[in-house]
Amino acid sequence: MTEGETWRRVAPEGRRFLRGRGRALGRLAAWSLLESAHTFLGGYGVARALDDGFLAGRTATGLAWLAAAGAGALLGGFALRGVFAGLADLVEPLRDGLVRRAVRQALDRAVADPARTPGAGAVSRLTQQTEMARDSFAGLVLTARSFVFTAVGAFAGMAALAPELLLIVLPPLLLGAAAFLATLRPMASVQRRSLDTDEALSDRVGAVAEGLRDIVACGGQAAARARVEPLIAAQERLARRLARWTAVRTLALGTAGRLPVVALLAATPWLLGRGITAGTLAGGLTYLVQALLPALNTLMAAVGSAGTRLFVVLERFCEPPPPSPAGGGDSAPKPRQPEDGDDSDDSDAGNGGDAGGDRRPAAAAAELRGVTFAYGPGAAPVLDGLDLVVRPGEHLAVVGPSGIGKSTLAALLAGMLSPGAGTVLVAGAAAHREAGAGGPDPRRTLLPQQAYVFTGTVRDNLTHLAAHPGVPVPGDAHVLRAVGALGLADLVERLGGLDAEVSPRLLSQGESQHLALAAAYLSPAPLLLLDEATCHLDPRTEERAERVLAARPGTLVVVAHRISSAARADRVLVLDGTRAVCGTHAELPARSPLYRDLVGEWDRTADE
Repeated sequence: MTEGETWRRVAPEGRRFLRGRGRALGRLAAWSLLESAHTFLGGYGVARALDDGFLAGRTATGLAWLAAAGAGALLGGFALRGVFAGLADLVEPLRDGLVRRAVRQALDRAVADPARTPGAGAVSRLTQQTEMARDSFAGLVLTARSFVFTAVGAFAGMAALAPELLLIVLPPLLLGAAAFLATLRPMASVQRRSLDTDEALSDRVGAVAEGLRDIVACGGQAAARARVEPLIAAQERLARRLARWTAVRTLALGTAGRLPVVALLAATPWLLGRGITAGTLAGGLTYLVQALLPALNTLMAAVGSAGTRLFVVLERFCEPPPPSPAGGGDSAPKPRQPEDGDDSDDSDAGNGGDAGGDRRPAAAAAELRGVTFAYGPGAAPVLDGLDLVVRPGEHLAVVGPSGIGKSTLAALLAGMLSPGAGTVLVAGAAAHREAGAGGPDPRRTLLPQQAYVFTGTVRDNLTHLAAHPGVPVPGDAHVLRAVGALGLADLVERLGGLDAEVSPRLLSQGESQHLALAAAYLSPAPLLLLDEATCHLDPRTEERAERVLAARPGTLVVVAHRISSAARADRVLVLDGTRAVCGTHAELPARSPLYRDLVGEWDRTADE
């Protein structure tokens, strides 16, 4: 939404709000007139006290006029009490109206997209942003009212003392005010672009952070940096422009706040030559220094800060209602259901054994030789002397209690971590790539539990892992075959097809994982590492995805969170903190007490 569009939305509603508060505005103006009288008496009393009192040798008269000026100050304090009471009649209805609108907007969004859970944005509008609008509006009303009625009292006092004072004071005052007003629109434009760029940068950095493991594992640091650096550079340019406009605004404030005093002092000989008395000059300076210029500076500061905040916040409340979704569909993950075991995929049961069995480094898809890893020099090892050979084309599941080292094993295979002792090999070469190795690692693809989905088309999200040098990007026919194989057709259709834009925050965690699994399927990497990458899918969808990925050419290693995943694997690696045991689902209950307990718990759940 541009500034013009925002103003066209905000201004009519603002006028309607104020028209409906005529009585409150009248009471506020009436109390403010007393403040004008206070301002008038302040300068006029000083002038008369000098000319008619002290300079004329009549001390009692001078003291009487000063007492009148002091009474004006008391009158101003009494008026301010009434001003705050009248202000509440304006501010509180605004806050109440914004709260109602925030609730209505949240409900409209929920109706338009039932699958989307109301996020922090709705809560922020209901609490923080409504209070911000309330405080900003109150500050603007107070300062604008104070300046208007202070100016009325000051100008009336100057005109009563000597109209020539206005000829000296008004030109620099108006010049500074005009220069200040001229900075509002460009500064608002720069601030808006800066806020938009900052939000885009936050979203981009957040997306990169969520997919950091994927990016490092695939060697995509340069590509990620290329997506972030232009926003940082743009933010830097906007910050410089904002600083330049701030300097112009500071100059305008100085012109309006200091030049009238300098002009009045410089014109003193001319004014004295026209018969202006010393008391009149002192009264004019009093109007400037104690009333008019402080009120002007306060108004400019409020318009520059509270005004901008109020405009931005009201823009959020004037957004049009969200359109109804074009198609239906349940985007929330389905509830998990227990499922029966299936040993039909245990085609390599005769080759089970401890993790170190049947070592064939030349043919291994991945291999760990005596690997020990600990998070810190004094920490207990998470993995201790682990030997493992993963054969090409094998489907290996890794199970064990939470925190036992399953994700650590996946990170070692992905090259995200280096072992403290031992060797980790992928396709016969060191798993950990040296810093500076360019491009994605063509040997493996890692899918973490937090699926990496970015703002872009559906096609981009499905093919980004296939972007390897020398490898053609999958065509639409290939992409659609993957979509069909993984059961993604309904989701892709609901999103609007392959060319539709994906907004990650509008996807459920299950939908994000489903898209990421399709991207892994299309990756040419021969080794796929799934680190609980199906935990937000229902068991039926998880089973379909794992079978499709296992049938894909290459090797599949799954950090499993359900025993049903282990039952589908060729072999299962059990990590129990004391020793690693590797074998088939059928033979492991006899070899691993932990696995026997896990299978028993799963069987009891299935029976229920």
